Amino acid sequence: MDGFKLSLLSFLPFVFVLAIAVEATGDELGTFIVHVQPQEGHEVATADDRKEWYKTFLPEDGRLVHAYHHVASGFAARLTRQELDTVFAMPGFVSAVPDQTHRLQTTHTPQFLGLSAPPPPPPQGKRWSSSSHGGSGAGAGVIVGVIDTGVFPDHPSFSDAGMPPPPAKWKGRCDFNGGSVCNNKLIGARTFIANATNSSSSYGERLPPVDDVGHGTHTASTAAGAVVPGAHVLGQGLGVAAGIAPHAHVAVYKVCPNESCAISDILAGVDAAIADGCDVISISIGGPSVPFHENPVAVGTFGAMEKGVFVSMAAGNAGPNVSSVINDAPWMLTVAASTMDRSIRTTVRLGNGLYFDGESLYQPNDSPNTFYPLVYAGASGKPFAEFCGNGSLDGFDVRGKIVVCEFGGGPNITRIIKGAVVQSAGGAGMILPNHFPEGYTTLAEAHVLPASHVDYVAGLAIKAYINSTANPVAQILPRGTVLGTTPAPAMAFFSSRGPSVQNPGILKPDITGPGVNVLAAWPFQVGPSSAQVFRGPTFNIISGTSMSTPHLSGVAAFIRSRHPHWSPAAIKSAIMTTADITDRSGNPILDEQRAPANFFATGAGHVNPEKAADPGLVYDIAPCDYVGYLCGLYTSQEVSVIARRPVNCSAVAAIPEHQLNYPSISVTFPLAWNSSEPVLVRRTAKNVGEVPSEYYAAVDMLDTTVTVRVFPRTLRFTGVNQEKDFTVVVWPGQVGARVVQGAVRWVSETHTVRSPVSVTFA
Repeated sequence: MDGFKLSLLSFLPFVFVLAIAVEATGDELGTFIVHVQPQEGHEVATADDRKEWYKTFLPEDGRLVHAYHHVASGFAARLTRQELDTVFAMPGFVSAVPDQTHRLQTTHTPQFLGLSAPPPPPPQGKRWSSSSHGGSGAGAGVIVGVIDTGVFPDHPSFSDAGMPPPPAKWKGRCDFNGGSVCNNKLIGARTFIANATNSSSSYGERLPPVDDVGHGTHTASTAAGAVVPGAHVLGQGLGVAAGIAPHAHVAVYKVCPNESCAISDILAGVDAAIADGCDVISISIGGPSVPFHENPVAVGTFGAMEKGVFVSMAAGNAGPNVSSVINDAPWMLTVAASTMDRSIRTTVRLGNGLYFDGESLYQPNDSPNTFYPLVYAGASGKPFAEFCGNGSLDGFDVRGKIVVCEFGGGPNITRIIKGAVVQSAGGAGMILPNHFPEGYTTLAEAHVLPASHVDYVAGLAIKAYINSTANPVAQILPRGTVLGTTPAPAMAFFSSRGPSVQNPGILKPDITGPGVNVLAAWPFQVGPSSAQVFRGPTFNIISGTSMSTPHLSGVAAFIRSRHPHWSPAAIKSAIMTTADITDRSGNPILDEQRAPANFFATGAGHVNPEKAADPGLVYDIAPCDYVGYLCGLYTSQEVSVIARRPVNCSAVAAIPEHQLNYPSISVTFPLAWNSSEPVLVRRTAKNVGEVPSEYYAAVDMLDTTVTVRVFPRTLRFTGVNQEKDFTVVVWPGQVGARVVQGAVRWVSETHTVRSPVSVTFA
């Protein structure tokens, strides 16, 4: 970054030691996130005082990029190598990390999640009734902060028809020109991109938080968008669009000018969201998994949790690779992505009479019902031509033909670009077959010509047909929107998988939700120019854990509106322990290969919002418990960075990973385990349901190589918020499978509280 590369090795509170390896060319300026702590007896009282104190570390005015107040004890600043050396020697300095970039992790879903269909907007001047959409005014009084690419404020998904003013605690502002663009739905919008300033104005006057990408508009409307009848994309997915918590207020913090987002800007957005009064923060952004004390976003979201703010974050799009999950700190909800029961279907018909269903958004009605010659792009003979990158079809006759283009090929060969390359070469259509890793996951996208994204098995059959005849032909038949497809939900191939590298004793991801072919608001029209016959508000259908994350943010707002005093940990517990472990047909949730998905893909299961709002029991975690957990992982110096205050771990009761009062249980044994001693996992359950109540323990472990018992077998509650302790005893037997998974359930007459159990031999 800007010629610098830093490696944090160690530091001590008050006696600070930092080893820095710097690669630089001259005295170039680089952005660093600098952690500092006041020395004993020199506490900083106000935000203004803190900012002035931060400036004392800097050589001159204008170097401060962001001053942090809630997410870190420190600031972001532009410094040279020599200047950083000077800061390093100053009293109060703790550590510094170079600024890096993270990436975006890029309708029908409320009904798929079991929420009742939203009613139409109320008449002008009227407000929503408290019984609409799910029976509780989903999200009423809750503020959802979206950290993303900005927002398109004029979209009807941000209409405030029927919305009351924001709660009195709201302290944010609207940075659109004039400030009148915001309303009682979109109550705030700000920009925190350090270089997004008006060149004619002084430093710090940010440009308006307009969404030039679409991602932020999509995620914000997914979480808490207003009800919009007649939503569709190119005529597909027609229906009523609404966010998961349509009665919640929305505040948007623009931290990404494009798909890359500076960590220093993300931190500034989160810092402002906390100060403004957000209850839920949604972040569909992620970067490489690193130790939490080296991860400014993990540090910042720890600060949000301490303030009682729930944080939902994307698990990442690097699946199905093992241990690819990101955003895996236990104080965040880590969200995986799965499908829903809707297909935007196009069907491939081959000359041999076989049919294969695929997907595409662009389905022109004037497609003639005739066969076209079928050709494989790789037959051109050029290196990597099978991926249909720019120039790959030059000199290869595809005019008037349907071209088979392989999935993938690198980030610069998007699926839309493939179709554009085929079209520019004169092709009539495109078939996009999966490779084996993508399996049965198909994506509906706004291609520029008739297309069909088909699964791996279909792709094999299509390519075999091409090789079996001298004159292969095919059709791409538009089938429109099909509801009730199976299996659903199923895990998306791209959804990142556990186990977590940073904390294998915490099962990650936590939960899965809809993240494939999600319809939500968009700032501009999509698809080819020939398709711009559709009028009305613009929407788009896209996929990613970026899309599943705001679904869970909306669910968290839904729960917070019903239980305003619950902690972030209690809300997470409610979401996880009530999750569905079967699909809509009652079968196990499948992965992209149509095999039963494990917990490293699904987490606790698929979110069930109505059940999550009434979980019966929750597993709560206090901020001090996280400090004990962190002391079990890191040194006092490293924990101090995360806690934003000096921590002496020798004076803290360390909590092993599996002993944190988490809603799931993850235990690891060495492969050569030969001890007869079991592992004792302790948990504390809090009653948030009816009283009196009685819960009975049940254990689901199909693999008999691991024995699990629960003591006591019964929990009796006589009061609300009463807590009861229990112990889960895990005995490993003869090592067979490397991973054994099951569950512990507490069952009453009205509730089932389920904790996934994962036992790994490594």
